[in-house]
Amino acid sequence: MQLHFTKDVLPDSVGTDFQNLNKLNEQQFHRLIEILFQFLLEPKEAERFMQQLTEFAGEHGMSAGPLRNLMKSVLLVPQGALKKNLTGEQIKEDLLTLGLSEEKSAHFSLQWAEHYAALTRLAVGQTLMVNQLVDMEWKFGVTVGTSEIQKLGTVFLQLKLVVRKGNSTENVYMELTLPQFYNFLHEMERAKASMECFS
Repeated sequence: MQLHFTKDVLPDSVGTDFQNLNKLNEQQFHRLIEILFQFLLEPKEAERFMQQLTEFAGEHGMSAGPLRNLMKSVLLVPQGALKKNLTGEQIKEDLLTLGLSEEKSAHFSLQWAEHYAALTRLAVGQTLMVNQLVDMEWKFGVTVGTSEIQKLGTVFLQLKLVVRKGNSTENVYMELTLPQFYNFLHEMERAKASMECFS
C-alpha cells in the first residue's frame, strides 16, 4: 500500500478505523471532519477537541474511547500531509487507498484545500517560534586564581539568555572563552543577516 503522507507501514488498526468512518452517515462525517479541522487550526485547544468528541459520541450512541482512537488514526493524514506539502488530490488518493469511500474522501480533500493556507501558516509559525530569545545579559571576567597556571589571566564571558518556550520563559546560562564568544558572535551575525534577507 503506497501512501503519499507517510512512508511508514501503518498498523492494521488505521485501515480499520478508516473503514469504520464509512459507517457514519454524511451529516455525522461532515461534523466529525469539522471538529477535526477546528482542532488542526487551534492545536492548543486539545481539551475542547476531546470534549467535542465525547459530546459527538454521546449524541450518536457511540463509545468515546474508540472514537478518540479512530480520530488519532485520522489525524495521521493531515499531520503527514502538512510535513510533505500534499495537495487535496494526493490526500484524496491516500484516503481512498486507506478504504474511505469516494464521497467522504472528496469531502475531506475539499476541507483540506479550503484550510490548507491557514494550516501551513500555522505550521511555519510554530516552527519559527520554537525558542524565541527574549533578553540577554552578559559579563566579562578574567581568571585570577586557579589550580592550572596556564589558565591564569584568561578572559571569559558569562551569558544569561532568557528564552520563551511556549507561554513561559526559561533562563539559559553559558560560560564562553573569548574564542568561543567570537565564534558565537559570528554565528549570531550570520543568523541576523539571513533573517534580514527573508523580511
